[in-house]
Amino acid sequence: MPAENAPFAHLDEKALRALAPSGAMRPYPRNVVVVSEGDPTDSLYVVVTGRVKAFVTDENGKELVLGTIEAGDFFGELVLDGGARAASIMTLESSRFFVIPQRDAEALLTRNPEFARVLVRKLIGKVRSLTERVRDLALKDVYGRLVRFLDEQAEDQNGRRVVRERLTQADIAARIGGSREMVSRILSDLSSGGYVSVEAKQLVLHRKLPAHW
Repeated sequence: MPAENAPFAHLDEKALRALAPSGAMRPYPRNVVVVSEGDPTDSLYVVVTGRVKAFVTDENGKELVLGTIEAGDFFGELVLDGGARAASIMTLESSRFFVIPQRDAEALLTRNPEFARVLVRKLIGKVRSLTERVRDLALKDVYGRLVRFLDEQAEDQNGRRVVRERLTQADIAARIGGSREMVSRILSDLSSGGYVSVEAKQLVLHRKLPAHW
Protein backbone atom coordinates (compact mmCIF):
# COMPACT_ATOMS: atom_id res chain seq x y z
CA MET A 1 0.00 0.00 0.00
CA PRO A 2 1.47 3.40 -0.93
CA ALA A 3 2.43 5.61 1.98
CA GLU A 4 0.17 8.53 2.76
CA ASN A 5 1.25 11.69 0.89
CA ALA A 6 3.92 9.68 -0.96
CA PRO A 7 5.10 11.88 -3.87
CA PHE A 8 5.22 9.09 -6.49
CA ALA A 9 2.24 7.05 -5.23
CA HIS A 10 0.11 7.48 -8.34
CA LEU A 11 2.81 7.15 -11.01
CA ASP A 12 3.25 3.91 -12.97
CA GLU A 13 6.44 2.87 -14.75
CA LYS A 14 5.47 4.72 -17.94
CA ALA A 15 4.94 7.97 -16.04
CA LEU A 16 8.20 7.53 -14.16
CA ARG A 17 10.07 6.98 -17.42
CA ALA A 18 8.54 10.19 -18.77
CA LEU A 19 9.98 12.03 -15.76
CA ALA A 20 13.37 10.29 -15.94
CA PRO A 21 14.09 8.76 -19.38
CA SER A 22 17.35 7.16 -18.24
CA GLY A 23 15.76 5.49 -15.21
CA ALA A 24 15.49 1.71 -14.86
CA MET A 25 13.22 -0.64 -12.90
CA ARG A 26 15.05 -3.02 -10.56
CA PRO A 27 13.61 -5.83 -8.38
CA TYR A 28 15.11 -6.83 -5.02
CA PRO A 29 14.18 -9.75 -2.74
CA ARG A 30 13.51 -9.39 0.99
CA ASN A 31 16.35 -8.66 3.43
CA VAL A 32 18.79 -7.37 0.82
CA VAL A 33 20.99 -4.29 1.37
CA VAL A 34 20.27 -1.99 -1.58
CA VAL A 35 22.81 0.72 -0.75
CA SER A 36 25.39 0.88 2.03
CA GLU A 37 26.39 3.76 4.27
CA GLY A 38 29.51 5.39 2.83
CA ASP A 39 28.89 4.23 -0.76
CA PRO A 40 29.16 6.80 -3.55
CA THR A 41 25.79 8.48 -4.19
CA ASP A 42 24.84 8.19 -7.84
CA SER A 43 21.09 7.47 -7.98
CA LEU A 44 17.70 8.36 -6.55
CA TYR A 45 15.44 5.37 -5.78
CA VAL A 46 11.65 5.48 -6.07
CA VAL A 47 9.96 2.65 -4.14
CA VAL A 48 7.39 1.29 -6.59
CA THR A 49 6.38 -1.72 -4.49
CA GLY A 50 7.57 -3.04 -1.13
CA ARG A 51 9.09 -1.41 1.92
CA VAL A 52 12.63 -0.68 3.14
CA LYS A 53 14.38 0.51 6.27
CA ALA A 54 17.12 3.14 6.56
CA PHE A 55 19.73 2.40 9.21
CA VAL A 56 23.23 3.18 10.43
CA THR A 57 25.69 0.95 12.32
CA ASP A 58 28.60 1.57 14.65
CA GLU A 59 32.04 -0.06 14.54
CA ASN A 60 30.69 -3.02 16.54
CA GLY A 61 27.81 -3.63 14.14
CA LYS A 62 25.10 -2.27 16.45
CA GLU A 63 22.23 -1.04 14.32
CA LEU A 64 20.05 2.04 14.72
CA VAL A 65 17.03 2.25 12.41
CA LEU A 66 16.33 5.79 11.24
CA GLY A 67 12.97 5.00 9.66
CA THR A 68 11.04 2.98 7.10
CA ILE A 69 10.15 3.99 3.54
CA GLU A 70 7.08 2.60 1.76
CA ALA A 71 5.77 2.37 -1.80
CA GLY A 72 5.36 5.73 -3.53
CA ASP A 73 8.16 7.36 -1.55
CA PHE A 74 11.85 7.62 -2.40
CA PHE A 75 15.33 7.51 -0.89
CA GLY A 76 18.80 8.61 -1.96
CA GLU A 77 18.00 12.33 -2.22
CA LEU A 78 21.58 13.10 -1.15
CA VAL A 79 22.43 12.24 -4.76
CA LEU A 80 22.08 15.98 -5.37
CA ASP A 81 25.31 16.83 -3.54
CA GLY A 82 27.31 13.87 -4.85
CA GLY A 83 28.52 12.94 -1.36
CA ALA A 84 28.62 9.50 0.21
CA ARG A 85 25.46 7.68 1.33
CA ALA A 86 24.53 8.79 4.83
CA ALA A 87 22.71 5.53 5.70
CA SER A 88 22.22 1.98 4.51
CA ILE A 89 18.94 0.77 3.00
CA MET A 90 17.61 -2.79 3.37
CA THR A 91 14.45 -4.29 1.93
CA LEU A 92 11.89 -5.44 4.51
CA GLU A 93 9.91 -7.30 1.85
CA SER A 94 10.23 -8.09 -1.84
CA SER A 95 10.50 -4.70 -3.54
CA ARG A 96 10.79 -2.95 -6.90
CA PHE A 97 12.56 0.37 -7.36
CA PHE A 98 12.68 2.83 -10.23
CA VAL A 99 16.29 4.00 -10.14
CA ILE A 100 16.92 7.53 -11.40
CA PRO A 101 20.55 8.42 -12.23
CA GLN A 102 22.02 11.61 -10.83
CA ARG A 103 21.80 13.59 -14.08
CA ASP A 104 18.06 12.88 -14.40
CA ALA A 105 17.47 13.75 -10.72
CA GLU A 106 19.21 17.09 -11.21
CA ALA A 107 17.21 17.73 -14.39
CA LEU A 108 13.97 16.98 -12.50
CA LEU A 109 14.71 19.82 -10.10
CA THR A 110 15.13 22.21 -13.01
CA ARG A 111 12.17 21.08 -15.12
CA ASN A 112 9.70 20.12 -12.42
CA PRO A 113 9.08 22.75 -9.70
CA GLU A 114 6.58 20.46 -7.96
CA PHE A 115 9.22 17.76 -7.55
CA ALA A 116 11.60 20.40 -6.16
CA ARG A 117 8.97 21.44 -3.60
CA VAL A 118 8.33 17.81 -2.62
CA LEU A 119 12.05 17.22 -2.16
CA VAL A 120 12.44 20.33 0.00
CA ARG A 121 9.45 19.31 2.15
CA LYS A 122 10.88 15.80 2.52
CA LEU A 123 14.25 17.13 3.61
CA ILE A 124 12.60 19.47 6.12
CA GLY A 125 10.62 16.51 7.47
CA LYS A 126 13.83 14.50 7.86
CA VAL A 127 15.51 17.34 9.74
CA ARG A 128 12.55 17.58 12.12
CA SER A 129 12.44 13.81 12.60
CA LEU A 130 16.15 13.51 13.25
CA THR A 131 16.00 16.44 15.67
CA GLU A 132 13.28 14.61 17.62
CA ARG A 133 15.37 11.42 17.53
CA VAL A 134 18.43 13.22 18.92
CA ARG A 135 16.27 14.82 21.64
CA ASP A 136 14.85 11.44 22.61
CA LEU A 137 18.26 9.76 22.70
CA ALA A 138 19.69 12.58 24.80
CA LEU A 139 16.82 13.26 27.19
CA LYS A 140 14.70 10.09 27.45
CA ASP A 141 15.52 6.69 28.90
CA VAL A 142 14.84 3.45 27.00
CA TYR A 143 11.37 3.13 28.53
CA GLY A 144 10.40 6.64 27.47
CA ARG A 145 11.62 6.01 23.92
CA LEU A 146 9.74 2.69 23.80
CA VAL A 147 6.47 4.31 24.93
CA ARG A 148 6.83 7.05 22.32
CA PHE A 149 7.57 4.48 19.60
CA LEU A 150 4.58 2.28 20.48
CA ASP A 151 2.24 5.27 20.68
CA GLU A 152 3.41 6.48 17.25
CA GLN A 153 3.19 3.06 15.60
CA ALA A 154 -0.12 1.85 17.05
CA GLU A 155 -3.21 2.08 14.82
CA ASP A 156 -6.88 1.59 15.64
CA GLN A 157 -8.12 -1.83 14.52
CA ASN A 158 -11.60 -2.97 15.52
CA GLY A 159 -11.57 -0.84 18.64
CA ARG A 160 -8.05 -1.83 19.68
CA ARG A 161 -4.66 -0.21 19.20
CA VAL A 162 -2.35 -2.50 17.26
CA VAL A 163 1.21 -2.08 16.00
CA ARG A 164 0.60 -3.20 12.41
CA GLU A 165 4.21 -4.04 11.59
CA ARG A 166 5.37 -7.41 12.91
CA LEU A 167 8.50 -6.52 14.86
CA THR A 168 10.89 -8.63 16.89
CA GLN A 169 12.34 -7.30 20.13
CA ALA A 170 15.62 -6.79 18.27
CA ASP A 171 13.76 -4.76 15.62
CA ILE A 172 12.24 -2.51 18.28
CA ALA A 173 15.59 -2.09 20.02
CA ALA A 174 17.15 -0.95 16.74
CA ARG A 175 14.32 1.54 16.20
CA ILE A 176 14.64 3.19 19.62
CA GLY A 177 18.38 2.95 20.23
CA GLY A 178 18.25 0.43 23.09
CA SER A 179 19.32 -3.12 23.77
CA ARG A 180 17.17 -6.16 22.98
CA GLU A 181 17.54 -7.32 26.58
CA MET A 182 16.14 -4.07 27.97
CA VAL A 183 13.25 -4.05 25.48
CA SER A 184 12.48 -7.65 26.44
CA ARG A 185 12.38 -6.79 30.15
CA ILE A 186 10.12 -3.77 29.64
CA LEU A 187 7.68 -5.61 27.37
CA SER A 188 7.56 -8.52 29.80
CA ASP A 189 6.64 -6.16 32.64
CA LEU A 190 4.03 -4.36 30.51
CA SER A 191 2.56 -7.71 29.50
CA SER A 192 2.39 -8.86 33.13
CA GLY A 193 0.60 -5.63 34.00
CA GLY A 194 -1.98 -6.14 31.27
CA TYR A 195 -0.85 -3.16 29.23
CA VAL A 196 0.27 -5.04 26.11
CA SER A 197 0.07 -8.50 24.57
CA VAL A 198 1.36 -10.23 21.47
CA GLU A 199 -1.29 -11.66 19.15
CA ALA A 200 -0.45 -13.14 15.74
CA LYS A 201 3.07 -11.65 16.10
CA GLN A 202 1.61 -8.15 16.52
CA LEU A 203 1.79 -5.98 19.63
CA VAL A 204 -1.63 -4.98 20.99
CA LEU A 205 -1.91 -2.00 23.37
CA HIS A 206 -4.81 -2.58 25.76
CA ARG A 207 -4.62 0.68 27.70
CA LYS A 208 -2.54 3.81 28.05
CA LEU A 209 1.03 2.95 28.94
CA PRO A 210 2.29 4.25 32.30
CA ALA A 211 4.42 7.39 32.22
CA HIS A 212 7.24 5.72 34.12
CA TRP A 213 8.60 2.18 34.33
